[in-house]
Amino acid sequence: MSGTDDPIRARVAGLPPELRARLAESLRSRSPDPAWFVRHGSAEPGLRLFCFSYAGGGAAVFRGWADRLPDDIEICAVQLPGRETRAGEPTYRRLEGLVADLRTAIAPLLDRPFAFFGHSMGALIAFDLTRQLRQTGAPQPRRLFLAAFRAPQLPNPNIKIYHLPDEVLKTVLAKDGTPRSVLDDDELMRDWLPTLRADVEVCDTYKYAPEDPLPMPMSVFGGTYDVRVGREDLEEWKEQAGGEFTLTMLPGSHFFLRECPELLLAHVSTEIRSATISEGTPPHE
Repeated sequence: MSGTDDPIRARVAGLPPELRARLAESLRSRSPDPAWFVRHGSAEPGLRLFCFSYAGGGAAVFRGWADRLPDDIEICAVQLPGRETRAGEPTYRRLEGLVADLRTAIAPLLDRPFAFFGHSMGALIAFDLTRQLRQTGAPQPRRLFLAAFRAPQLPNPNIKIYHLPDEVLKTVLAKDGTPRSVLDDDELMRDWLPTLRADVEVCDTYKYAPEDPLPMPMSVFGGTYDVRVGREDLEEWKEQAGGEFTLTMLPGSHFFLRECPELLLAHVSTEIRSATISEGTPPHE
């Protein structure tokens, strides 16, 4: 059928230019930007799990997760600019701009129940995005999974590292558990360090503002050998939880999601099931 024979197209073509522009913008806002999300798993999900990586990481961190979670879960791994398939795009250096753009990008995918999983920097993004969704009256996640990041109201006990020389930054990364094989690969580090440095700046410049606790259940995870984020830092997340709160310590370093993924995902699978069978719609204010 040609465009002139399509009655819908003909009707749209007859609209005033201003209305056509508004209609086009409305349709664009309902279609998720594929650059932001790498999606795996169910095409008709009972729940979408949005996953936010640690600093310097991307959607590939969550490859294979859909195979280890219930069949009706869709993994939506968030792909920030400056890495993997978006390597040529400029990175964010402040959380405010990142979350504002992400809130717009994610909106079309909030038509089904959903939850957030964030590791390290990703936990901060998931937390702040949830607050922004609440402030705007948008759907909110059924559950928050937050890993390897101190409670946001706590002062940062570490020096700001985003501006440090490369070699000093590498030393900090080695202490945190970054593999030596990665740190010794000069070509890889040349490509990766600028993105990592920008991500660290997002965290180092974050300014916490008090708000009411979030209403949904909160599951917090930590690594027993994490030298930067201890159990006491994670326990303080309870101040942000208005509902059920759990803290689980798993064997591993700051990057325990790479070291014991089966154990982590067993916990996530159990707790995400309670989110998919809970009654009602996703929490709203």
